[in-house]
Amino acid sequence: MADKKEPEQEIDYTLNNPDTLTKYKSAAQISQKVLAEVTKLCVAGEKIVTICEKGDKLLDEEISKVYRGKKDLKKGISHPTTVSPSSFVTPYTPLTSDEAEAAVTLKEGEAIKIQLGAQIDGFGTIVCDTIIIPSSESKSDVIEGRNADLLLACHYANELLLRLMVPPGLLATGTDEEKAKAAKVKAPTQSKITALLEKVVKSYDCNLVESTTSWQFERNEIEGKKKIILAPGDGAKGEGIPEVGEVWGVEMGVSLGSGKIKNFENRTTLHRRTTLTYALKRPSSKKILNEVVKKFGTFPFSLRQLEDERDAKVGVVECVRGNVFRQYEVVGDKDGDAVARLLTTIAITKNGLQKIAAPPAPDLSKFKTDKKIADEEVLKILEQPLAKETKSKNKKKKKPAKKAAAADDEEESSDDE
Repeated sequence: MADKKEPEQEIDYTLNNPDTLTKYKSAAQISQKVLAEVTKLCVAGEKIVTICEKGDKLLDEEISKVYRGKKDLKKGISHPTTVSPSSFVTPYTPLTSDEAEAAVTLKEGEAIKIQLGAQIDGFGTIVCDTIIIPSSESKSDVIEGRNADLLLACHYANELLLRLMVPPGLLATGTDEEKAKAAKVKAPTQSKITALLEKVVKSYDCNLVESTTSWQFERNEIEGKKKIILAPGDGAKGEGIPEVGEVWGVEMGVSLGSGKIKNFENRTTLHRRTTLTYALKRPSSKKILNEVVKKFGTFPFSLRQLEDERDAKVGVVECVRGNVFRQYEVVGDKDGDAVARLLTTIAITKNGLQKIAAPPAPDLSKFKTDKKIADEEVLKILEQPLAKETKSKNKKKKKPAKKAAAADDEEESSDDE
């Protein structure tokens, strides 16, 4: 009798499997669609907790529409809706049961950070954008003064960081010899990356936010093996360099102040399950652990997303103490200055860098400032494309840098390759 071969094969979850990128992109479409809707909700006087709740409801509704026939495929929220006030650095999502924080509303002129995400089959995308809450009296959507400086500094620093993450030689043209020579160039060190980004933000009299971190994304994991830490504090160091076949969550943080951070006194409401096990004793702890495993896996969640918010506040204490949950402290600018953040989920393929889930490209004609980028090394990098030209896209790649140098009003031309 002939031996039967094993019918099951190990599934390839890397980008070598086209299905992986498809799932990332499906999750990304949801993330970007809901981000746009949540942005519309952010007006002066609106309660932050109300916006967060509506955002999560929208995420759930959109996620339910995809991969309906795949009962074994897990999908859900990869990052709850968070709306962080002006000086906040980390994602913020208050609880309805905390009266004081539930009453916090958005104020005119604030730099608000909106962050959220969806995941399909463990392939999570997260996106963050910063907007300025408009004045009810102003009929113009022009952003001026220090707010313009802040958003432009964050935008151009983000575009520079993305280009510095493209593997050396990947987009090289010319002879085989020229391509081989380009491929041998070493990727910039993380200290070099920070130094270049500082040139950008200082052009607008801003500073990088201390310890802004980009992570490699993996299946069911948004803090993978590699990370890039900008303006590191306390001797922290990043690990590894971006390579073809990887997905990253790229974060940029810029402050109108020193960029130094401190812990705020607000309750920690954002958590994430770790892979550690611990014999929980409290019934409330066991209950929320089971709920989190079922609903969120190892993706971040807010206590307000759990069935009983008050029980969750009690049960989470033992879960954190036993390292079953990791809590995300509420961190903000040390001096209370305004902070801008962007977060883009990217894929690095043989054709270059793709923005899978990204904040919308800003309309640069709406920003009025007398500041501009003058550093030649920075401008040269900003001229570089993120990916190889395609037949359907023939825009010149030199626009971004030229317009940065002139502080002009043209939009970036290399988004979403």
